[in-house]
Amino acid sequence: MAAALALRVVAGLAAAALVAMLLEHYGLAGPPSPRPQPRRPWSPHPAPGPRDNNIFWGLQISDIHLSRFHDRGRAVDLEKFCSETIDIIQPALVLATGDLTDAKTKDKLGSRQHEVEWQTYQGILKKTRVMEKTKWLDIKGNHDAFNIPSLESVENYYRKYSAVRKDGSFHYVHSTPFGNYSFICVDATLSPGPKRPYNFFGILNEKQMEELSLLAKESSWSNHTIWFGHFTTSTILSSSPGIRSIMSSATAYLCGHLHTLGGLMPVLHTRHFQGTLELEVGDWKDNRRYRIFAFDHDLFSFADLTFGKWPVVLITNPKSLLYSYAKHEPLERLLHSTHIRVLAFSSSSITSVAVKIDGVHLGEAVHLSGPIFILKWNPRNYSNGTHNIEVIVQDSAGRRKTVHHVFSVEEDLHLTFDPLASFILLTDHYIMARVLFVLIVLIQLTILIIFRYRGHPKLKGPPGFVNLTSFSLHVLSKTNIFYYSVLLLTLYTVLGPWFVGEITLGKLGCCFSFGIFVDGHFLQGSLTFVVGILQVYSCYFLQVTYGTLAFFFSPLRTWLTLLTPVLIRCVWTLNPTELGTFTVQLKSHLSS
Repeated sequence: MAAALALRVVAGLAAAALVAMLLEHYGLAGPPSPRPQPRRPWSPHPAPGPRDNNIFWGLQISDIHLSRFHDRGRAVDLEKFCSETIDIIQPALVLATGDLTDAKTKDKLGSRQHEVEWQTYQGILKKTRVMEKTKWLDIKGNHDAFNIPSLESVENYYRKYSAVRKDGSFHYVHSTPFGNYSFICVDATLSPGPKRPYNFFGILNEKQMEELSLLAKESSWSNHTIWFGHFTTSTILSSSPGIRSIMSSATAYLCGHLHTLGGLMPVLHTRHFQGTLELEVGDWKDNRRYRIFAFDHDLFSFADLTFGKWPVVLITNPKSLLYSYAKHEPLERLLHSTHIRVLAFSSSSITSVAVKIDGVHLGEAVHLSGPIFILKWNPRNYSNGTHNIEVIVQDSAGRRKTVHHVFSVEEDLHLTFDPLASFILLTDHYIMARVLFVLIVLIQLTILIIFRYRGHPKLKGPPGFVNLTSFSLHVLSKTNIFYYSVLLLTLYTVLGPWFVGEITLGKLGCCFSFGIFVDGHFLQGSLTFVVGILQVYSCYFLQVTYGTLAFFFSPLRTWLTLLTPVLIRCVWTLNPTELGTFTVQLKSHLSS
């Protein structure tokens, strides 16, 4: 009876917790924020043709991680990028999407802002005069906000050494003779910025979401809007209606942060349910990756590249079917176009640009101006189904680059993105971590309580894995020292402070499973739930990261480590009468 009642209580708590999380996530408690105004209808003209107008291009670089301790080549190559690469490609703008500096200690365990890293970054921008050549828009990543007690702190070197020097989200308009193009920065870095690892997730509060909504409205009459930020949307905690909904009118969201998961996912691209592309670019830190993107007659295209590899090639017409979406761009212009258009760059002169469609050589593209090469074609010859375009570019140094993609002139055809990439980018991982954390706790409590109040076990059949496991759980639950130790540890993991320490520079705080309190601010739990699930947070790491106070005032870590030998001793010296019934029963069963 008691076990059934306990099970009902636990089940009710689980249901209530899950409903509360869903309500919080989907924002059912309040009215949705107003959506930005729809764009004007697209016209089939002007279509891509033999002229060099209606086109511009830019670059994105992310996760640079300039470090005073490790891999000086990051700075050396960044200087070459800002001089040689920028001089060759001549982009209209460059988006540097966060983690400009590494901000780690030499042993890579601790985190702090090193002014010398920021001075190195600014020195490169000044030495190469890159800000005179292009519009350089650099934003903060989570590493750039490590261990910063407030935006006004002298440790906030972004304000002093970056190109933008302004905290928060902002809206930049790139004006051209053929229209305006909006670039909206999403700043989801934490303030105050805790030490690692608890700022892996970004947070956008209600005020920040309202500001972004206003920026979205401002951009609604631009030809296109590109949103850019450091965090993927799957690693941003945002209030209702959610960050993806706010940016739903955007053509694409360009980001970094995940470093292609250490090379396991070299391509992390997907499309939001509202139609916006989400394109994570690989890191500069270890892989020297960057991206070129272009708008050619309002058709968006891009290519992910590796630094130092030439030629650089981007097919702007016909654009890739995988990244096409009729509601966000005038795909009808592809059908009315008269020329295939290619951007080709190299440190040596381009000698040939060959074009094939479906394996058939179509001809050599001719140089129009700058990096633009064109070849006359008739798109109606490819009006049915999908086709493959291949472009082979060669330069005077003998280097050769081949690019290809699938295209279609039919607007109702679609290709699907890699399911794993879509899962990584479209899943709100902090919600998953919360749910998994709660479920693990409830399952643990349920098992403990049920076996506590069930009758003594009756061993039947051979002592296999199931029988012995059930028998062990009975012993665990019915022996007070075991039962109360596990019960209190489980409840404390959920409710109690894990540690008290210097969460950010000069500011004491308290870390719980559901979030962090520091200097009058509450930072919602995200990675804390992951740590709570894994429970592999060493005392040494705690001391190195959050200081000596955190080491001594950590009930869940240091104290538990000290209590473990005491508990082991209690087990060894346990009164035999407390286990008598179980011992007799087990011996009797084994002898039979």
